[in-house]
Amino acid sequence: MLTKWTQAVIKHRFKVLITWLILILIGGFSVSNLNQHLTTSLTVPNSDSAKAQEILLTKFQENLEGCFTIFYKFKQANAEQIAQYESKISAAVAELPTARVTQSKAISGVLFASVTTNFSLIQAAKYTEELRALLAKHGLAEAMVTGPPAINQDVSPVLDKDLHRGQLIAVVMALLLLLLVLGFSWAVFLPFIFAAGAISLSLTLVYLIAQKFLMVLYIPNIIELIGLGLAIDYSLLIVHRFRRELAGAEDVDAAILQTMNSAGRTVGVSSLTVALGLATLLLLPIPFMRSLGIAGLIVPISSLIAAITLQPALLSYFGKYCATPNSFSGLLAKRDYLNNTWAKIARLSIRWPKRIFALSLVLLMALGAGALWLQVTPSALTTLPPDLESAKALNLVTSSAGPGVITPAVIMVDFGRPGLATSDSTVQARKSLTAKLSKDDEIFIVATDITPTFVDSTGQFMRIFVIGRHSLGAPETHDLVDRLRTKYLQNTEFPAGTKLYLGGPPAQGADLVDRILTYFPWLIGLALLLTYLLLLRAFNSFWLPLKAIALDLISVAVSISAIVLVFRFSIGSSALGTYEIDQVEIWSLVFLLVVLFGISMDYEVFIVSRMREAIDRGATNDEAIVEGMANTGGVVTAAAFIFVAAVTGLIGGHFLGLQQLGIGLAVGVFIDATVIRGFLLPSAMVLLGKYNWRTK
Repeated sequence: MLTKWTQAVIKHRFKVLITWLILILIGGFSVSNLNQHLTTSLTVPNSDSAKAQEILLTKFQENLEGCFTIFYKFKQANAEQIAQYESKISAAVAELPTARVTQSKAISGVLFASVTTNFSLIQAAKYTEELRALLAKHGLAEAMVTGPPAINQDVSPVLDKDLHRGQLIAVVMALLLLLLVLGFSWAVFLPFIFAAGAISLSLTLVYLIAQKFLMVLYIPNIIELIGLGLAIDYSLLIVHRFRRELAGAEDVDAAILQTMNSAGRTVGVSSLTVALGLATLLLLPIPFMRSLGIAGLIVPISSLIAAITLQPALLSYFGKYCATPNSFSGLLAKRDYLNNTWAKIARLSIRWPKRIFALSLVLLMALGAGALWLQVTPSALTTLPPDLESAKALNLVTSSAGPGVITPAVIMVDFGRPGLATSDSTVQARKSLTAKLSKDDEIFIVATDITPTFVDSTGQFMRIFVIGRHSLGAPETHDLVDRLRTKYLQNTEFPAGTKLYLGGPPAQGADLVDRILTYFPWLIGLALLLTYLLLLRAFNSFWLPLKAIALDLISVAVSISAIVLVFRFSIGSSALGTYEIDQVEIWSLVFLLVVLFGISMDYEVFIVSRMREAIDRGATNDEAIVEGMANTGGVVTAAAFIFVAAVTGLIGGHFLGLQQLGIGLAVGVFIDATVIRGFLLPSAMVLLGKYNWRTK
């Protein structure tokens, strides 16, 4: 089937290339207009915080994700002057659609005002600059605006700059590595054309999906840098095999057919393996994580489509120029493959399998030990780029009042019928709850009243603002959310039948972490099962998929350990220019696990598939190991280094989650392609012996 498909692509190669050229142009349009549809929302459907948000939106016409916080620093001011500042803020806010000041307070020379709107996060973000201009218009040019919408608006251009810088670094490093691997040949440009097509298709699909569904702000960076590494890897593997086949084929077309039936098929299995792991994120009932799953799923699928259409068409046109050059033929051009470095390493594993296996395993266990100190957080606002206005405001309030001011929790009270919110018994119950909350050391301010700001027009719903002392995502904030739900809200004096919901960013963050930790073990189990079944079909072996999964889990542990060591224990953080923080953003951790699992499995498939070819030709287990390592060890390592080069663009950015993702992927892929695939894999296959190729 693949042969007929490839023949059809070669026959219509001009139409195929024109189609991909159009897709690349559309991709350029998509990426330039994508950010306005992206968000950082952490909404968790059907959670306690989501129910609180629904009441806020329907009864108070407010959306906490669309709320701003204004800070104005003054030197010395009496009560009358502070009232004038508050009046100016209210006047400025009144000119913003649906906006109103719900509370304001002066603390330690800083006046802060909470501004609510009924806009979604994306909609409110578009009004950030207008709000700043209105404040300046009313004489408060030095006032600073922060909050979720302002942060979303401010970080977008920084993400763009990080992406462009990361792309430049990734492309230059990838070009240098391809020149080393393929030599001074036109072949080095084919992977870049392939990557441009695959990334453009991915961005176009994400742009279309973002019109209707929530998609995360980090997605362009993830697609363009991880997608670059993955696409170049796939193209390199095909080009490398094509050059081998071209040396002994009758013509270019024959070499393409032979290449696609071997390396092309392997890339197909590999891309589906990566896609399977990422597809499990779609089962997480959290829009934020599902959007990452969609984006991640699109990347390998787009690369697969490019591999079976764009790559054969490119080889058909330019394949004759991809032959090994006479000047510098590249590190992979050695003719005597069975005596290259990787063949020698394989023979060492055959000679001392137990020693090499044990030493490799001990080394990897030591490298992975840092994972034992893993802590997670929903988000870390304290690691925003410091030159952003929203970050400066956060730093100001942190020094004067505490970072919890910009992300208050809110207790929503539903009394079940109208009028109860202002009854005498309810007022006393509210005061009693407020008194208890005020005694908690982690609570900075409790704001409540019976005015329209706190009670809806029917008198059935009431809200109480609870401002903590720590930032969103801090362990102390998570503990406070737990206490509010299990201690304070379970022991109130409100009338029977009253329902209480805890909402706001702190509760939303806690719900996000709890929901992910509840579902993720099951999703990992499903991903492992699906991967096993796919590899069982690909390898026609019962034990090889189990061994592949075990090796992948080891590389995942090492990558998590690297993140902990760099960010929590500051090992190498100064040299890398990363943040220093005790926790890992949970979205980054989850995405890292599924991506790294798929990439690591890629390299397993490339190497073992070549061993399987040798076995099918009648080779012994030891001969197959040497042949597989000799023919694929070098190109797999080169592909891994190119992928590492691509994700270094994430490390050099300004955002914690992307830095952690970049470190984890870079270290995980590097260790996987060297220690694991170079030593642990061949020694394990020697020890398994004939069981490698048994079907049961």
